[in-house]
Amino acid sequence: MSQSIRPLRPRDPSEHHRVSTTLELFFDLITVIAIAAVTAGLHHGISAGHGLEMLPRFLFLFVGVWWCWMNFTWFASAFDNDDALYRFLVMVIMCGELIFAGGAGYIFETLDMRFGLLGWVIMRLGMAGLWLRAARGNPDWHRTCIRYAIGIVVAQALWILIYVGTAPGSTAFFIAAVLIYVVELGVPAFAESARATPFHRHHIIERYGLLMIISLGEIMLSVSHGFGALFSDHPSLEAALVAVSGLVLVFSIWWVYFCEEEHLTTTAMLPAMIWGYGHVLIYLATAMLGAAIAAWVDVVTHHGAATADEVSRWLGLALALLFATLWLVRDRAHRLPARLNLALPVMAAVFAVGSFLGLPIWAYAILSVVLVNWRAPHLGGDKGAS
Repeated sequence: MSQSIRPLRPRDPSEHHRVSTTLELFFDLITVIAIAAVTAGLHHGISAGHGLEMLPRFLFLFVGVWWCWMNFTWFASAFDNDDALYRFLVMVIMCGELIFAGGAGYIFETLDMRFGLLGWVIMRLGMAGLWLRAARGNPDWHRTCIRYAIGIVVAQALWILIYVGTAPGSTAFFIAAVLIYVVELGVPAFAESARATPFHRHHIIERYGLLMIISLGEIMLSVSHGFGALFSDHPSLEAALVAVSGLVLVFSIWWVYFCEEEHLTTTAMLPAMIWGYGHVLIYLATAMLGAAIAAWVDVVTHHGAATADEVSRWLGLALALLFATLWLVRDRAHRLPARLNLALPVMAAVFAVGSFLGLPIWAYAILSVVLVNWRAPHLGGDKGAS
């Protein structure tokens, strides 16, 4: 047993061939379950014509899922030693996230956080345990790790207070939740100001890319529902058109997102935090897009109360948010030729205008192909070549 418990030393941030571990991929599997559960709630809300009412709940729960993934991912990039105790604590976190995911539908409907709170407490125990382990074995990062552990515990105590002190779904609940998320997001800045953790830049880029693929999988699930309408008693060619258009959209998003290998160009704290935190809007917009496409399938198969124009607003705004944020966190930091640097903000504005015009989904698909040919016209070589 002594050989299976090793000191939790920092990883080399310049380590060659650093890739995601099977445990990290396993963790992502739990995350995709949680994202799917939260996205399903927004899908049903949009389909029923109550999407705007459901939006605060979606934002509240989605950010919680992302934050769990975010905390673990950056820790693992800096301190993963893959010993038995490390694996056990990560599995504790996974258990908590799965409890939260299992209750996501119930939480979405009622905002009763009983089971969600239980899941979060379990997750925090595992995460705080990891930081305390790192603090014990690394005097150079002791203050940083202790700050993380204290921040996690304090934030969790605040979530318990919000559950005890506010009514589920009340204005006070959402105001308090926003304030606690501000505390949550501030913990890394406070902790890293003692000494920055030695995260591996390329490993982090890969981890974020893998979560993006998971998010795109939510759209693929919606697309499959559209194709599934071909096999019903009353085959719907209109649903198939929605599915084909959705497929073009998801392929285009993949193409544009992964057209730059060096997503994060520096390990400096401020740009790294802008890139790391900003991605929540990319993932959130991608999940919203999946919910909107699923709702569009409901509309054309007469299973939804919303109109096509209403769903179009959700789809167009989700695309606008996704590409505007991608420009902010990635393209703005790259030295791109002007014509390439303009692609994402200009097309984000076009998608936003399209949402208010109520464009059909096939029009968004055509616009996405235009964006691919504008922003990523080359598969290799000099991207700035004319």
